[in-house]
Amino acid sequence: MMNDIIAYLESIDPILAALYATLFTWGVTALGASLVFFFKKMNRALFDGMLGFTGGVMVAASFWSLLAPGIEMSPGEGFIKVMPAAIGFFLGALFIFGLDKILPHLHVNFKMDEKEGIKTPWHKSVLLTLAITLHNIPEGLAIGVLFGGVAAGFDGATIGGAVALAIGIGLQNFPEGFAVAMPLRGQGLSRWKSFNYGQLSAAVEPIAAVLGAWAVMTFQPILPYALAFAAGAMIFVVVEEVIPESQRDKFTDISTMGFIGGFILMMTLDVALG
Repeated sequence: MMNDIIAYLESIDPILAALYATLFTWGVTALGASLVFFFKKMNRALFDGMLGFTGGVMVAASFWSLLAPGIEMSPGEGFIKVMPAAIGFFLGALFIFGLDKILPHLHVNFKMDEKEGIKTPWHKSVLLTLAITLHNIPEGLAIGVLFGGVAAGFDGATIGGAVALAIGIGLQNFPEGFAVAMPLRGQGLSRWKSFNYGQLSAAVEPIAAVLGAWAVMTFQPILPYALAFAAGAMIFVVVEEVIPESQRDKFTDISTMGFIGGFILMMTLDVALG
């Protein structure tokens, strides 16, 4: 089954392949958000564990799927070889840092007076959705960049690796959809509205993926920078948002073990399929 999927994605346009992969990750987000139809409230221990899992997947993907291939395909030796990754990583973190300061959003588990970005009268539902959307921009970009790299024929970029990344990001999108929908349900929104806000947070992934694949195919020398850019953006999100969100209650050990589990799973997927 997996071999058939990889073979099919190899046979089609890479931009279309990136789109299909991120439609899958969007669908898994919607699946996580759909839990709002079956549960009235959120189990905090489970929730923190899933947040930790999300962080583990993102950190492992940043290294195994993005940084390591980016360094491998860079020309030169020593400091020269690692410079594209270092520059791209910094620019990716700086990009999300800028969005974090401008885009109004509210992290899960945070109170309204802790919202970030420019001041706005927007409702909590919108702010929570935008916070998770911020997570999903680098995730979609990473998938698109990898598919574009495969089309450009770069060593270290494989369809198997791109599929592994899409699967890993899809799995960690499940708790992200849940993370938006359930708190909104707790705030009094209907199940349908809570679900719609939850799944909407991943709508940006296909857009980012298509742009990433197109950019790499059009400007091939940027691939090592682009891979590291996505990695830097993801690591910024993990350190600035995901980990603090998962450590605000008494279930810190559960969230930490969730992180370890997510890291192991993503590492295994990348090595096995990539």
